[in-house]
Amino acid sequence: MKRIQLANYRATHFGYSVQGKVATITLNRPERKNPLTFDSYGELRDLFREMVYATDIKSVVFTGSGGNFCSGGDVHEIIGPLVQMDMPELLEFTRMTGDLVKAMRACPQTIVSAIDGVCTGAGAMIACASDMRVATARSKLAFLFVRVGLAGADMGACTLLPRLIGLSRAADLLYTGRVVGGEEAERFGFHNRLVEPDALLETATALARELADGPTFGHAMTKTMLWQEWNSGLGECIEAEAQAQAICMQTRDFERAYRAFAAKQKPVFEGN
Repeated sequence: MKRIQLANYRATHFGYSVQGKVATITLNRPERKNPLTFDSYGELRDLFREMVYATDIKSVVFTGSGGNFCSGGDVHEIIGPLVQMDMPELLEFTRMTGDLVKAMRACPQTIVSAIDGVCTGAGAMIACASDMRVATARSKLAFLFVRVGLAGADMGACTLLPRLIGLSRAADLLYTGRVVGGEEAERFGFHNRLVEPDALLETATALARELADGPTFGHAMTKTMLWQEWNSGLGECIEAEAQAQAICMQTRDFERAYRAFAAKQKPVFEGN
């Protein structure tokens, strides 16, 4: 069986460090509120796939730098190119983003997200894919897909979010794209706990260390069973959402939203 060590892994598109049995992943584009790019999506997916074989990493902390978690896909580096793609390319992209979520759920390590500031779009889905979420009261959670003319179905949102906060609340967030503060998100049950900003990373790391020091084989089994014991498999749901999202990416509303954003205007959606 393949076995690897990831303590000395050198990341290219995000920060990566290891202390003991805990790896910390830090999105580090603070000037843009830590958006994802094609490259960072791919590298994150590949890293979590490798975690399956890691013998030295027992828990992961996922965070962002500069007072924000993640603002989602980079508008100019991802959304701009997407409006120029054809269907096969769009579906390749939506499947890749879903593969990141599947890799996070499939790896045996517990994942603790440390969330401050902006946590939106794909960043919100990374938080969903994590096992636990420690946040600040000033954090801002939003599933913004509808704001760019897309379905709320993205990266498994329509299966993961209802499992975390219930169908009615998930519908609220996915249909409206509204911003939810940290206290409301904790009340929903999305965040496990709230802490002060200066204690965020320390608290999340301590939690990850506690999990890493626990029965990690048992934790891995718990992680598997928490998501396996539902009627529909996550993979099937993500594939369905990948197809739905790729279709939405060919609508004029998606392009309208991008052009409005580039022009610093409010998009006007027409439903086509």
